[in-house]
Amino acid sequence: MAIKTVIPLFFGGILSTFAQQDSQSKPHFKNYNEKVIFSVYYSDISNSFDVKLNNSTGADYFEFKPNKREQIGVNLSYKFIDVSYGFSPSFFEINKDNENSKLFTLSTRLYQKQWMQSIIFINQTGFYISQGDIELYFEDLRTTKIGGTTSYVFNENFSFRTIANQKEWQSISAGSFIPNFSFYYTKFDLNDGNDDSKSDIFLISLSPSYFYNWVINDYFLLSGGLIAGGGIDIVDSDTSPIFEWGASLKVGYNSDSFFTFLNLNYIDFLQDSDANVRVNDEISMVKITAGYRFNPPKKVKEYYDKSEKKIGL
Repeated sequence: MAIKTVIPLFFGGILSTFAQQDSQSKPHFKNYNEKVIFSVYYSDISNSFDVKLNNSTGADYFEFKPNKREQIGVNLSYKFIDVSYGFSPSFFEINKDNENSKLFTLSTRLYQKQWMQSIIFINQTGFYISQGDIELYFEDLRTTKIGGTTSYVFNENFSFRTIANQKEWQSISAGSFIPNFSFYYTKFDLNDGNDDSKSDIFLISLSPSYFYNWVINDYFLLSGGLIAGGGIDIVDSDTSPIFEWGASLKVGYNSDSFFTFLNLNYIDFLQDSDANVRVNDEISMVKITAGYRFNPPKKVKEYYDKSEKKIGL
């Protein structure tokens, strides 16, 4: 009887050992840090605002929506450098209705081990302002936003770069808790020469988040994330608390050279309703990307390696 008991345990132990060895031999993600990564993308990006003005007779509600939203752009990354440039061409149907509208974005994301730093610049000119059924177009209204987020990835086996820039590819499904500290400055300007037509908004928030990368058959990925937190918003010296929430979804395909993916991102900063001027700040993006990885030119690699040694990266 003892032999009959031991034999299944013996074979079970062998299978378990092989499974552990296979898991240990396979890295949690592939690293393409030595490759130059070039990609082109289409994006529908919008930074819109819901404004509530409290007064003695009640409150007035306004919705600010930028006119131009659809963009095409390019992204180039190598090692810790990651730069994107996008613009809104007039040949997209949604961008045709007002020639004076403009949308310009510039973003970058830096990495140091498990730390991440994102920086974004959004400049928009031309807004539709609506109140109930009434909608007017202000072609000179401009908003300028600059800011970023500092984040830390707790699980070293989770690859956020798989989501952000394809410098890595998750090989074994994994997730991570990621706290974020964000700071944004936004300027409203009607461009009518009146100082009262300008507003300055400062936003600071601390938001925990959780992201998970689910790998399917090595080449396909389904990734999702949720963000929730809070902070303060300062609108023309009027300070009030805010609530932040956001969501992210990515579906992608990857090989060692070619990759493509669809990315959906949404983040909303909701200001306290009792503030004299309440400004809810919403950033949404739909992005389709296709790209290619290749070896860097020899001179570029030599220059980067020398610079890396000097600054101690």
